[in-house]
Amino acid sequence: MDPELEAFVPLFPRADLGDPVTARAGFAQLATALPAPDTSAMEVEDRTVPADPGVPVRIYRPHLAQGAIIWMHGGGFVMGNLDTEHPWAARLADGSGAVVISVGYRLAPENPFPAALDDVHAVLTWTAQHAAELGIDPARIAVGGHSAGAGLAAAVALRTRDEQGPPICFQLLNQPGLDDRLQTWSARNFTDTPWMNHDKAAQLWGHYLGSTPATPYAAPARATDLSGLPPAYVATAEFCPNRDEDIDYALRMLQAGVSVELHQWPGTFHGSQAILSAEVSQRQIAELGAALRRALAA
Repeated sequence: MDPELEAFVPLFPRADLGDPVTARAGFAQLATALPAPDTSAMEVEDRTVPADPGVPVRIYRPHLAQGAIIWMHGGGFVMGNLDTEHPWAARLADGSGAVVISVGYRLAPENPFPAALDDVHAVLTWTAQHAAELGIDPARIAVGGHSAGAGLAAAVALRTRDEQGPPICFQLLNQPGLDDRLQTWSARNFTDTPWMNHDKAAQLWGHYLGSTPATPYAAPARATDLSGLPPAYVATAEFCPNRDEDIDYALRMLQAGVSVELHQWPGTFHGSQAILSAEVSQRQIAELGAALRRALAA
């Protein structure tokens, strides 16, 4: 493990989603410990997207922004909200120059699949319909996220392809959760890794799926046809249970004719980019912004 990250491992809470309410409180506490981002070069606005129920979003609009990304927070489908994602959404807007529309999707287990995906799809559709009002190019709308949020981004890309919905120009997938089966080498063997391990992954999928059998829209790794998807940037962490399912998904997209950039970050673990003092974290965050900037400039 990267020595700059290893020093912080004892400070990370135990990986457990057995009590979702307690887990949410701990996750929120972690988020507030991060230094506040500088938002002086952008407008930040809270809105509610009309849906059933309405979906809260926070829009980050850098000056002279053109393209946009629908951005989903991490938290295992169970934790996280617009406030916990604020440091990351603001950094992404600053690093990419894109409008970032952060989505406060409904959480499991109270709202299992497909609630979160329906919320994301509603925000994507609304953004495409209101592109002129939002000051963005409707041909330059991307989707992305961290962890479970990246899994939702991959899922909405599959759904809009199948339903011929609003065009998505790019997928920015950071350590996505894609496969509920947990049968890859990394999922089976990473049982004691920081923040995310096999047991926590099993818990989050249980909360998200409930009693519903998994479909490709719930677990995108189950999709057999990945052709016709938007170009993608996929980032993985070396000591992350999701690592191998992410690499496999990236390779299968490539084999289906999708343009993919795959970046495997050595010495990192799931969510370790929260340790902002580490050089590798600074590189990871900068690369997410740069990848999105390149994609939206194309």
